[in-house]
Amino acid sequence: MNEEYDVIVLGTGLTECILSGIMSVNGKKVLHMDRNLYYGGESASITLLEDLYKRFKITGAPPASMGRGRDWNVDLIPKFLMANGQLGKMPLFTEVTRYLDFKVTEGSFVYKGGKIYKVLSTEAEALASSLMGLFEKRRFRKFLVFVASFDEKDPRTLEGIDPGKTAM
Repeated sequence: MNEEYDVIVLGTGLTECILSGIMSVNGKKVLHMDRNLYYGGESASITLLEDLYKRFKITGAPPASMGRGRDWNVDLIPKFLMANGQLGKMPLFTEVTRYLDFKVTEGSFVYKGGKIYKVLSTEAEALASSLMGLFEKRRFRKFLVFVASFDEKDPRTLEGIDPGKTAM
């Protein structure tokens, strides 16, 4: 192992990987290390099934009916990158995509009252769901109509909201 580096990056989270990638792309000699046995730092995903078996000292492998271990990855901190945003373009520039996997979100879910529900995204889903009461469903429909017709360049669609100052 070489003993001289231009940069030493500690940790393998998304920030550290981007920083390491930028330095490497710019010709720096980078030593990239992590104290954990896994990559990803605070951005890591744990393989819940195998970890549960280890934690409770269950011998053998999980049964096939539970699926593959890699089907049960749980993000320690869920992360979203807007595909067309600057942060979405940075991993491509730094070639971090060689070390991290990105995928489209297949669904979002919420836990309420001991049950798991799909996060509502259409008027039909809202009407059929017990997650919201009647008044909330009405407000949700109004919100969906607002979002569908929103055009930052057309003041008529803003309904008095300044998109530069108001979080959506």
